[in-house]
Amino acid sequence: MEKRSRRKKKRRLRWKRVVLLSFFALFILGGLFAYNIYGDVASAVDKMTTTLDREKSDKREEVIEFDEKDPVSILLVGVDEREDDAGRTDSMLVLTINPELNSTKIVSIPRDTRAELVDKSDSKRDRVDKMNHAYAYGGIEMTMDSIENFLNIPLDYYVQVNMQGFEDIVDAVDGIDVYNEYAFELDGTYLSKGEHHLNGEEALQYARMRKEDPNGDFGRQERQREVISKVIQKGASFSTLTNYDEVLEALSDNIKTNLTMQEIIGMQKSYRTAADNIEKMQIEGTNDYTNGVYYYMVEDETRQQLSDQLREHLGLETQELRASKANTEFNG
Repeated sequence: MEKRSRRKKKRRLRWKRVVLLSFFALFILGGLFAYNIYGDVASAVDKMTTTLDREKSDKREEVIEFDEKDPVSILLVGVDEREDDAGRTDSMLVLTINPELNSTKIVSIPRDTRAELVDKSDSKRDRVDKMNHAYAYGGIEMTMDSIENFLNIPLDYYVQVNMQGFEDIVDAVDGIDVYNEYAFELDGTYLSKGEHHLNGEEALQYARMRKEDPNGDFGRQERQREVISKVIQKGASFSTLTNYDEVLEALSDNIKTNLTMQEIIGMQKSYRTAADNIEKMQIEGTNDYTNGVYYYMVEDETRQQLSDQLREHLGLETQELRASKANTEFNG
């Protein structure tokens, strides 16, 4: 009887491991994690999932097929949504995953990048502004349209995290350990240089700080990736299974995605190992001001080089980019 009970317990643990790996795929790519029995995870994913007006990107000829191991792209955004504010994207990362090449490319887009903001559903809302303002003008769809135009690549999926609620997610995994390179104070949170165990509020400020970092926005992007990876590491520990309900609640309250549960499982099956080979790409640019407003300027030649690399990684033919109004108007 005791042996049967042990086998039963072992099967349950193995089932939890399978579900963890299936759902884990989204958060390897999206920067978060979740786990437990299929029903609870599926319910959480259902709450997170939202649909887009489009079935596929206009830059795709066919819908992505996970079973065929089609290369895929995902936009990861952290959104700063506060009361009485439409919100802005605090971080924007583009991932391209090629399972045949077993590789992933990650591009961080500086939020102050001067760009054409495009709304394919209403061209009257098109304008030139900072890239992170696209969310305030037209939500996630305008953000995706604008980044597609900037890089001339399709964006197949998105994962959006409410940065205010990110505190709940970090607290749900009992905090993370980091080494802070630069002492700083931000919004009432002070962190000295050295080793720290961060709670949710501290982790959020650690990920947001940039003024005391000599690398500015690029340093902040690196810390954001670090915080995300530390959350993933904590999620992989079975010691956190005891509070899975708290974790799932934090995730479902603060994440939106157009990935379905079946797509997450399909991605885990064919794409998970590509996350073991990640190339981080940095967008080179210059700091400039116009009418007293700061912008990060990216030359069309740089955009073309990025586009060529990403399109090749997605198995698409390269295309010549048209000159950006963001640059011609600025230079004019």
